[in-house]
Amino acid sequence: MQADIRIVEVGPRDGLQAEAVTLPASVRAALVDRLVAAGLRAIEVGSFVSERHVPQMAGTAEVLAAARRAPDARFIALVPNLRGVEAALAAGADEVAVFASASESFSRRNINCTVAESLARFAPIVARLDGRLPVRGYVSCAFGCPYEGDVALAAVVRLAERLVEMGCYEVSIADTIGVATPRQAREVAAAVAAAIGADRVALHFHDTRGQALANIHAGIEAGIRSFDASVAGLGGCPFAPGATGNVATEDVVYMLNGMGLSTGIDLPALIAAGAFVSGHLGKGTQSRVARAQAARSVA
Repeated sequence: MQADIRIVEVGPRDGLQAEAVTLPASVRAALVDRLVAAGLRAIEVGSFVSERHVPQMAGTAEVLAAARRAPDARFIALVPNLRGVEAALAAGADEVAVFASASESFSRRNINCTVAESLARFAPIVARLDGRLPVRGYVSCAFGCPYEGDVALAAVVRLAERLVEMGCYEVSIADTIGVATPRQAREVAAAVAAAIGADRVALHFHDTRGQALANIHAGIEAGIRSFDASVAGLGGCPFAPGATGNVATEDVVYMLNGMGLSTGIDLPALIAAGAFVSGHLGKGTQSRVARAQAARSVA
């Protein structure tokens, strides 16, 4: 039975890349195993970026090799260039993800190039794949930039259109620094959906200001059915000062369950996966649902 809402689990990549502790590939693979067992079927397992710049992602090929596969689960790897594509193909990734920013300043500080230059890098990536793997796109800083402030909606829509034109089957519109509110989330989601189709849009919210769940609800009202989330609320953005973690997958699933929407995810198993990775990081989970469940168990 197809779920009402698709959750793309980004904890093993977007979450862990921003954590201070670097986990070995064996632990990251064990986390992926737990996420698959909990019912997640689209998981960002890592990235093939410079290990010097993002040491937390070293060993992504080993994670892909060690993680247990499920017939209907897809493992996604972020790639910045052709070298990353070759590594993803060799490692057996099921999909690749590419990223661009709606903010020129963020693009220059993050990947040291303009938005146009970043798009030019994607053309040979798509050509090399030639339909062998699906490509997922990200639009970062779609709701605000740490350096520029407000970001023009037209720039977000135009970038989403370009990513689809270049071959992305889905574009994740990201609130990289967690500044969005429900009204803005609804407006941006509706505008992008009108341009590329709601079935090609995903939303990615950080919970910096406690608005992520409300923003997801607004996105659902705008017709979006695909959302990114991170187990235990892992991560943030190493290139966005002050940005805290992604919205916790546990909290998203709890809210969706309460709305009568199915995800195909086993919440207790998901909470256990969050406890597993939080323990290895030496920190508490950021999921409010998981913390409430733990407090209830103690009581």
